[in-house]
Formats: sequence, C-alpha cells, structure tokens
Amino acid sequence: MAIESGITMSLSIDDSGGSARDIATEASTLDFATPREEQLITGLDHSAQARMQLLADFSATLGLPGLDDASNSTHAVFKNVSSTSVARTVTIAISGQTLAVEAFMMDYAWSRAQSGELSISVPMVLASGSVPTWA
Repeated sequence: MAIESGITMSLSIDDSGGSARDIATEASTLDFATPREEQLITGLDHSAQARMQLLADFSATLGLPGLDDASNSTHAVFKNVSSTSVARTVTIAISGQTLAVEAFMMDYAWSRAQSGELSISVPMVLASGSVPTWA
C-alpha cells in the first residue's frame, strides 16, 4: 500500500436538525485527535513509570477561511451552536477510511484581521461516550 496525502478528504457535519451537510469544500483546515487517558499505576517496587490506558476521546478544530451563508452551508450548520445543545454526527473520510463520531460543537469563533480577512474556527469534543473507531 502506498502512502497517501490528505489532499482529497470528505467532511460532513450534521446541522442542528440532524441533516448531514457536506462542508469539505468550505473548510480549509481540520485538526483532530483520538487520544486515550492514562493512569499511572507505578508501584513502590518499580524504578520506571507503569501506566494503564483508560477512556478514549475525540477532539477536533475545524478552520473556515471565511463566511459562506448560503442555504445548507457552514454558517447554516454552525450558526446556532451557542443556542443549542445537540450532539452532531461528524464524519471524516479519507482514502476509503471513515471516522464517524457524535460530537458537541463548543464554539463558533470568528476572527477578523486588520487586513480584512475573516477566519472562523469550530472546536468540537466527543459527546456520546462511544469509542471513536475507524471503519
């Protein structure tokens, strides 16, 4: 198998009504992680750390290079993040591999630079308690 880049990937996120919206063309960056918690379990008789893995997690931050307020666009998906508390399905697909999680959107943060450029970020975290698993 050859190593592949992330040039072509798909991303869909549910709007607050539960409809999946393909927003890959509107997003410019996506940072995500599927870390595990750990507990130190080192006994007094050890001379190095011993660890045990605990709960799995998911977090991500989506970067948008500007505002798209067309129907079913990113603004339609995220505009009510501050007023709704619904978990949304986030589906990331690349090279036939898919990671789908239920996540809470934590913010819909806008930044306008002095030059006039607008950037938006949407941080999200695991909501469901289900282990994030690639399929």
